[in-house]
Amino acid sequence: MKFALFGGAAAGALFASQVAFAAPEVKIDGSSTVYPVTEAVAEEFQKAKKGAVRVTVGISGTGGGFKKFCRGETDISNASRPILAQEMEACKQAGVDYIELPVAFDALAVVVHPQNNWAEVMTVDELKKIWEPAAQGKITNWKQVRPDWPDAKLSLYGAGADSGTFDYFTEAVVGKAKSSRGDYTASEDDNILVQGVSGDKFALGFFGFAYVHENPGKVKTVAIVNPKTGKPVKPSMEHVIDGSYQPLSRPLFIYVNRKAAERPEVAEFVEFYLVNGATLAREVGYTPLPDAAYKAAWARFQERKTGTVFGGIPEVGVQIMELLQRELKS
Repeated sequence: MKFALFGGAAAGALFASQVAFAAPEVKIDGSSTVYPVTEAVAEEFQKAKKGAVRVTVGISGTGGGFKKFCRGETDISNASRPILAQEMEACKQAGVDYIELPVAFDALAVVVHPQNNWAEVMTVDELKKIWEPAAQGKITNWKQVRPDWPDAKLSLYGAGADSGTFDYFTEAVVGKAKSSRGDYTASEDDNILVQGVSGDKFALGFFGFAYVHENPGKVKTVAIVNPKTGKPVKPSMEHVIDGSYQPLSRPLFIYVNRKAAERPEVAEFVEFYLVNGATLAREVGYTPLPDAAYKAAWARFQERKTGTVFGGIPEVGVQIMELLQRELKS
């Protein structure tokens, strides 16, 4: 009679739990900026596989993600900048070969509270004045940035030091990656930054444009003066595609562990990503790459071509067509 306990619904539940437990897993971590599109791809992929594969997506920042990736702890690393020389060396020392795949373009947004009616437009020089290391403890008031701005405390929110967004922003604005004042609210989780800026009328922050897209009405974007044209430009898909939103447009990547790519579940996930990435990127607020770029990435993956088309140093201002040309030549 005791065996009857494992019949019917109970047996089905036990079998389902065993299947779920045994399902192969694709482990992903890294950039909070890339997270929304990778998470969207992961959700759709798991639906398509009907639970036969698990995909976990973590957020530890681009730098934090590469640390795990180069230790062989993850299969795929989300990155909002290309891999850097020290990360390349860490992977080499650990015997981790990687396949670099661009998946979308992003606009890094400078944002303020919706009630902010003065900082509609800012220059890169003004951003540098606020964020450079010398500003720490000194530039603390909006009036210090422009005399006609309010005499009010300047509250700052931005990406943490393990974030690729932090690396890119400091390189583009200050002129040197990781060179920044330290007296600001920092996080690798962009949702925390959205909450901070949306709750403080005198706040200024920066994070990936997708988080503006995901939180309509909570923050307001600032137009940035293009250094070459002198014209103020707001972050948008259109302005990323035409190259006018500079210097805060950047490519986004996934890096795939070469050895992990031999596992069917990882290979299928990457194929699904490159086939559906453009549609899902657009849905979550990113700018899709041209079809030719996804085809080039797929060819790169099929050939298991490892390495990077970048030089291991931060680059600012890479436009969509330039990235495509690099991919096609590699």
